[in-house]
Amino acid sequence: MSPAFTAPAPASEPAPVVPTGRRTYLLVDGENIDATLGMNVLGRRPNPEERPRWDRISTFAQKLWDQDVVPLFFLNASSGQMPMAFVQALLAMGYKPIPLASSGTEKVVDVGIQRTLEALADRDGDVLLASHDGDFLPQIESLLDSDRRVGLLAFREFVNGQFTQLTERGLEMFDLEGDADAFTAPLPRVRIIPLDEFDPLRYL
Repeated sequence: MSPAFTAPAPASEPAPVVPTGRRTYLLVDGENIDATLGMNVLGRRPNPEERPRWDRISTFAQKLWDQDVVPLFFLNASSGQMPMAFVQALLAMGYKPIPLASSGTEKVVDVGIQRTLEALADRDGDVLLASHDGDFLPQIESLLDSDRRVGLLAFREFVNGQFTQLTERGLEMFDLEGDADAFTAPLPRVRIIPLDEFDPLRYL
């Protein structure tokens, strides 16, 4: 299931970010986010209006730690073709699309993200990974225990359980819907709701 693009709705201009010299590297595992949304949340292929607003996700990453964001969107292009309309839309939103291909059986997007996380270990900057995939646990764990801020953005109830264990070592967890406001309508999720986030109007 490949992530689809929905044109962003008009929005007010975000507050200017005061440059600090430090950056947030946003790594988006679009296939994983889209597959989790379809299989685990909706139980079917998402309609275009139900998919994440990728522009909202990059804006969230920018505001999260009040610094510039480098948004990287990983794509599987092993078929030899790219979804050009989607790639152009990502470029227009400031993303750097990374279409990867392999002639073997390896999970190209996972390998690409793993290599990028490993490269970031030697670079100053904070990291926000948008994925539920436990394949990235070793790389995320290696980025902890320093002055670097590391976050995971996902549907919290479907995150690999070992990520939760890493919160004791500094991993920050953020919800795609509740924290990043990445969707235009409430999703049919059954999840534990922190009391300060509970909105009874959603259920009336």
